[in-house]
Amino acid sequence: MAPTLCSRHRLLLLLFLLLPGGIQAGGPSFTVDRARGVFLRDGLPFRYISGSVHYARVPRALWPDRLRKMRMSGLNAVQVYVPWNYHEPQPGIYDFAGERDLEAFLEAAAAEGLLVILRPGPYICAEWEMGGLPSWLLRKSDIVLRTSDPDFLDAVDTWFHVLLPKVLSHLYHNGGNIISVQVENEYGSYWACDFSYMRHLSGLFRAVLGERVLLFTTDGASGLRCGTLQGLFTTVDFGPGDNMTEAFILQKEYEPNGPLVNSEYYTGWLDYWGAPHSTTDATVLARGLEAMLTLGASVNMYMFHGGTNFGYWSGADLKQSYLPVTTSYDYDAPLSEAGDPTDKLFALRDVIAKFQPVPLGPMPPPTPKMTFGPVTLTPVGALTDFLDVLCPSGPLRVPQPLPFEAVKQDQGFVLYRTPLPRSLVQPTLLQAPDGSIHDRAYVLLQGVYQGALERDGASGLLLRGERGAVLDVLVENMGRISFGANASDFKGLTGPLLLGGAALSDWLLFPLDPDSLVRSGWPPDGARPRDPRPGPAFYAARFLLPGPAWDTFLYLPGWTKGQAWVNGFNLGRYWPGRGPQRSLYVPGPLLRRRGHANTLTLLELESPSARLRARFRDRPRLDGTAGPPRPGTGAG
Repeated sequence: MAPTLCSRHRLLLLLFLLLPGGIQAGGPSFTVDRARGVFLRDGLPFRYISGSVHYARVPRALWPDRLRKMRMSGLNAVQVYVPWNYHEPQPGIYDFAGERDLEAFLEAAAAEGLLVILRPGPYICAEWEMGGLPSWLLRKSDIVLRTSDPDFLDAVDTWFHVLLPKVLSHLYHNGGNIISVQVENEYGSYWACDFSYMRHLSGLFRAVLGERVLLFTTDGASGLRCGTLQGLFTTVDFGPGDNMTEAFILQKEYEPNGPLVNSEYYTGWLDYWGAPHSTTDATVLARGLEAMLTLGASVNMYMFHGGTNFGYWSGADLKQSYLPVTTSYDYDAPLSEAGDPTDKLFALRDVIAKFQPVPLGPMPPPTPKMTFGPVTLTPVGALTDFLDVLCPSGPLRVPQPLPFEAVKQDQGFVLYRTPLPRSLVQPTLLQAPDGSIHDRAYVLLQGVYQGALERDGASGLLLRGERGAVLDVLVENMGRISFGANASDFKGLTGPLLLGGAALSDWLLFPLDPDSLVRSGWPPDGARPRDPRPGPAFYAARFLLPGPAWDTFLYLPGWTKGQAWVNGFNLGRYWPGRGPQRSLYVPGPLLRRRGHANTLTLLELESPSARLRARFRDRPRLDGTAGPPRPGTGAG
């Protein structure tokens, strides 16, 4: 006899109860089953194999390409940071448009069927300027970052009440693709160990995102004591050269019944200016991934695609000395800086295929690249010739130098100007005592370039000149410290400059904005060329492409150090003499198609090339010989 309607319902109920995880009420879910030590996605055991990618380091037009290649590598998730300073450049001014459209990135990942592990900070590290914290926090000079300091918490609360509601609809249980959200980042590596601060963040996340979202922490094995918090899922991070067994044993001490998770399995490493290029062996990397997957662990590979520190976004480390990060964030990752699959990617995909299905079909090929040039640049003029347009509001007069933060300058450059108080008949030492130059200064006397001073490097120059001669000190922010102590890293002249042992006073401060100037189309056609000379100066060129607007790499042989723009877009810092990076990535979407003029603008800070030429090539150079060694330099 056929079952009655009532008995049919009982039969269906029994079948659902027999499924792993039981009945799924209320739609999709992502949880931890501590009885079995696994993640459950919609009630079924689930393991993610993820890769890190940073939307802020990839032009928006290229997000779909990078995400598709990640999916075709066998990944089922991506891990992504949200840089606070990228979205709130000034207090209360928020930018989530265009290249900064976080929700568009989440939707692009969803279009590829990729889940998202979101890491909103407030601190993210990431070798990003100030670890993602906005430098305007430092306008309160006594603020204590990443603690329960009320000034810091007030800013954090305001920010998260803007950010978190934007991601609420993207949470997995709300029909989106975000399966978990990290609270803070590697907090155990920070000196404060402020559990009240972590509890405050946890409560804030719960209040806005609700109780169903999976919140987690990430720390190196040595940082688990101060980085974890009851009620937050504990994960660990380590690379192929670390002891996997010891790291997972430590994770189990804090998360005894949860799944094993390595949230940052390092596929490569970052580069510092003046240090050798970092690489990681693909075979060793693949062997470590296979060992973790054999244990049933979930793994995120950091980075799977690194991208580029365009503009001024690269951070710095402070070890024995100050170590600024290069413009390229290639990271020796499975997808190169230009998004091309590498041998490392295919080695990792072969491992992944042993544990879960890899999408059928070929991997998308490398994007086309082009070589052309040389392009000859024209000297536009010394930086000091254009102070009226670089600083349209005019200078500030102060008795003693002030740091960038005191004049609301976050990135780039500030020019400090003062007259010589007396004639210098004999060579007289201009000195920055106690490391008071953050981070690099270019000195001119009466418009003539005298040389550079550097944090943890050259700290003095000999000058001769007449009383009243104009002394200009252009100070460059090379990136705020992004990891470890993460102390308040004020920029500019952080103390007095001494001339012959006496402090100089009566300064004019010019906060400079070259980006707005270059984006405006400056210099205009027909601008009169100036004679090239050493010291900070602008150079420009117009050029046509030989074919389609493909990716390319800018080489600046003979140039010393500076900033480069293509069509008004800030490609980042170049410093071929210091190395190891010798080229700048130029994404094809930045270029204008054949028949339309493109512009290249350089702010060269020291010595121009004798031939004033630039070249574009079809491959990068990231492993050039490093420049003169400095104390404390070295990767890792």
